[in-house]
Amino acid sequence: MDLTQLEMFNAVAETGSISAAAQQVHRVPSNLTTRIKQLEADLGVALFIRENQRLKLSPSGHSFLAYSKRILALVDEARMVVSGDEPQGPLALGSLESTAAVRIPGVLANFNQRYPKIHLSLTTGPSGDQIDGVLEGRLAAAFVDGPVLHPSLEGVAVYREEMTIVAPADHAPILSGADVNGESIYAFRANCSYRRHFESWFHDSQAMPGKIHEMESYHGMLACVIAGAGLALMPRSMLESMPGSHQVSTWPLPEDKRYLDTWLLWRRDAKTRQLDAFISLLETPDSTGC
Repeated sequence: MDLTQLEMFNAVAETGSISAAAQQVHRVPSNLTTRIKQLEADLGVALFIRENQRLKLSPSGHSFLAYSKRILALVDEARMVVSGDEPQGPLALGSLESTAAVRIPGVLANFNQRYPKIHLSLTTGPSGDQIDGVLEGRLAAAFVDGPVLHPSLEGVAVYREEMTIVAPADHAPILSGADVNGESIYAFRANCSYRRHFESWFHDSQAMPGKIHEMESYHGMLACVIAGAGLALMPRSMLESMPGSHQVSTWPLPEDKRYLDTWLLWRRDAKTRQLDAFISLLETPDSTGC
């Protein structure tokens, strides 16, 4: 196994095609086919499932891809360290939608300005998706509702969010889940930590929400609440950033559920110079917003 084989493997994994990967790494297709077969023989497993002239990663291939990316990233980092160059290369981050919208735009702008050679990308989604992305190696780090107790992850708390129940403007006071037992709620998918927090609040009052409508954005949730169709739970900072926030009523959770911390998480064994640079910038007093 050598670095060239790993680069070829990554290219095929990304494109799903020998010919497309060959163009990406500037090799002839037959050379890629041979080197991939040699890699599979060396490892003793099939890395790809071949279907209709397309290549899909096998379960072993998915596992190997995470390690392959980290090996190549470490090689790039080693080259930068010995050459004395400033950090450069890709940095893929994940984030909760509310954090991306309200908390980090200024941090990302500052980071891009300070480290122009680092190519930053950002994806948003529920905490569950972001944590999976970090564990699988697709993301270098992610902003999620934490802390997350996983032996392969470490992180730091960066923001404290006040969670608030959002209800139609004329809704009766909401002091516990019993006050809204059976009412419809609007939330993200089941792997969203905020949704689980909302359901837990109902459970503590021995109550249950009615129909749970899965939405793709806070703006959609707010529109439905304004229309009187149900309730939502969201960070107060997110609510106050959106047009229409004055058209709803808000109700606090009890003290033990009122605040949630947002953490930046990364794999223990996959910290790069790019990520170190981002963390050091995030930890400056004027960047965290804590």
